[in-house]
Amino acid sequence: MLPNRIAKAAMSEQLATVTGRPTPAHVRLYDTWARSGCGLIVTGNVIVDRSAVSEPRQVVLEDERDIEMLRTWATAARADGAHCWMQLNHAGRQIPRTLSGRPVAPSAQEMTTLRGGFAPPRTLAASEIEELIQRFARSAEIAVRAGFDGVQIHAAHGYLISQFLSPLTNQRDDAWGGDPERRRRFLLAVIDAVRGAVGPKVPVAVKLNSSDFQRGGFDEDESMAVVDSLGDAGVDLLEISGGTFESTAMMTGAGESTRAREAYFLDYAERVRARARMPLMLTGGLRSAAGMQAALQSGAIDVCGVARPLVLEPDIAQRLLASDKTVSSAVPRRGRIPRLAGAAETIWYTEQIRRISRGRTPKPGRSVEAAMARYLLASTRDALVRRVLVR
Repeated sequence: MLPNRIAKAAMSEQLATVTGRPTPAHVRLYDTWARSGCGLIVTGNVIVDRSAVSEPRQVVLEDERDIEMLRTWATAARADGAHCWMQLNHAGRQIPRTLSGRPVAPSAQEMTTLRGGFAPPRTLAASEIEELIQRFARSAEIAVRAGFDGVQIHAAHGYLISQFLSPLTNQRDDAWGGDPERRRRFLLAVIDAVRGAVGPKVPVAVKLNSSDFQRGGFDEDESMAVVDSLGDAGVDLLEISGGTFESTAMMTGAGESTRAREAYFLDYAERVRARARMPLMLTGGLRSAAGMQAALQSGAIDVCGVARPLVLEPDIAQRLLASDKTVSSAVPRRGRIPRLAGAAETIWYTEQIRRISRGRTPKPGRSVEAAMARYLLASTRDALVRRVLVR
């Protein structure tokens, strides 16, 4: 049982060491969000394989070496009664060239619109796929042992599990691809292994794209079929999102018709509600109490995912719960290059998150372009150091 229906959704934090270890900055950040009023807090993505980070300072969880810091982090996040779930991920082919010259993926399909920044992947062998399934299970087991209330499996936004689901990126013709049933087998195997590792009482959630918004990719029809399978698998909460690095609908909405609304993927949630056998969480664009109440009262969703507003206004959930007139001041921060709008917004908010983790207040007036320049310099340096230290 969650204390309320507002959840802090996952965001890029970039607070780990360059070798992927959690730090006191995570504790300070989540101590702030623990007092936000949210009923559920989902961490930024924690990577199950140190060779598969999509940014140089992501947390990596392969073993128990950081169990004490993880416990301190979980304790801070849960201090005011919120539940805290760890999001588990593997980047697959969505790894910048600076971090890996040979990422892995279901098939050797290159990134298209961002090809220059990402090396061509190699196809995973069947034995490697089985090993990756166990990595998710092992990381989940450690997270729960460290005090996190549950886990969320990241199957959206073009990362590895999302790549397995998409006919655009999964062109295998074996047990792991070739038709929709085999393409979703990897996700279902990960869920089954994670459930076996954490037991029947620990919440296991999934984050799923409504669509990749790419021609020939994972679409709403296939997504609906996956939702049916997730019901059979006993998933406890389904978070709905959309897009990939190549089509950033999770940041900007899928088009003008949805961009004008608060809830980018509410149309899909309304359609999937009739067949979903688990509670639904919707993330993307929600920023007012009235908009959230309308989405909840419609019956389409059960939990409102909030991300960017919690960066600029860390107490926004308290205010949303206190007054139906509350509206977040968070507005799009997309910079001057449309093609990089999603990346620019992520980077700008990541910089604000770092300020909170240092005990400082956000600075909404900061330039998007300046934030991108600082990020590129720092991430390039961190990536070079990481490639030396992580073998």
